[in-house]
Amino acid sequence: MKAALLGPHGVGLHEAPAPHAREGELIVAMRACGVCGTDLEKVRGNYSATGKIGHEPAGEVVEVGPGVDGFSIGDRVFVHHHVACGRCAVCAAGTPTFCPQYQATNIDPGGFSELFRVPALNVKAGAALPLPPSLSDLEATFIEPLGCCIEGLWSTPFREGQKVVVLGLGPIGLLYLRLLKALGAAWIGAGDLSPYRRAAAERSGADVAFDPREGGVVQRECGAATGGLGPDLVVVATGAPSAIAQAVGLCRRGGTVNLFGLPEKGGRLDYDLQQLYLRGVRVIPTYATTERGTMEALKQISIGRVKVRDLATHTFPLSEVPAAFAQAARTEEAIKVVVTSDGRA
Repeated sequence: MKAALLGPHGVGLHEAPAPHAREGELIVAMRACGVCGTDLEKVRGNYSATGKIGHEPAGEVVEVGPGVDGFSIGDRVFVHHHVACGRCAVCAAGTPTFCPQYQATNIDPGGFSELFRVPALNVKAGAALPLPPSLSDLEATFIEPLGCCIEGLWSTPFREGQKVVVLGLGPIGLLYLRLLKALGAAWIGAGDLSPYRRAAAERSGADVAFDPREGGVVQRECGAATGGLGPDLVVVATGAPSAIAQAVGLCRRGGTVNLFGLPEKGGRLDYDLQQLYLRGVRVIPTYATTERGTMEALKQISIGRVKVRDLATHTFPLSEVPAAFAQAARTEEAIKVVVTSDGRA
């Protein structure tokens, strides 16, 4: 079978052995899989947690292993790639995405392949979600990234009526924006260097979209919207240290910064720590999602509360995965790039 794998020279399409279901496993034929920002970071060499790519897959069950109940050949599913153990101290503390088992689990060989194996641990944990007929394969690829945003807002936690700024308007930043709007944010400011993505934020419901380099404009807009207090929550959906420092400075006293974007290896935050302390700003990193998060994301997309389809600006067939990655890196031309089995949405 064909599988897109990450090698020393980037992403390439390779011949790989077709997987077969063992006890407790599923084999899924990929129908669509989104290109995630972390996939791009892996290509750049800035993300070393795992070398596998493709973790936003929707597909069709083609083989059901012994001992698996509730699935039949032909079922359409979304599959979450990581599952926590649910038993360790990290899980007991309510932070399962940081569980040691979490990153050790994955689909095989990854979501950008004709077929992939869903391990028994994932099946047992409920990581394979049946898809309703009304939900397209393209829309289903947004379940995992939207689940990450949901987990982020659960962790902060976000409350209806709060005023929020989102810095970084790639696919995750725009999903955060739409989710915040759906959950009742009173005001949302959106910042990005790219005019293309600022325009996408305005179409997504941002009250104001700004270039974060224009500090006077940012302070004026945020001050006017919050009575000079600053936003309750600032979501940093970029790894740029300057954005993190700006978020801490913008946030109101006692407010929260949700650090979502992946910082560069070795990155440092240049900020007056005494001011951070005296202003009581909390910085909460959030990473990935859980089965609870993906189930909530599936619900929000299925009922149309968070619309996602228009965020998919480009689709490519599996045979053109390198071109898909190249397009996804062009931030002035693309929002979300999705690889499909046949190149159609």
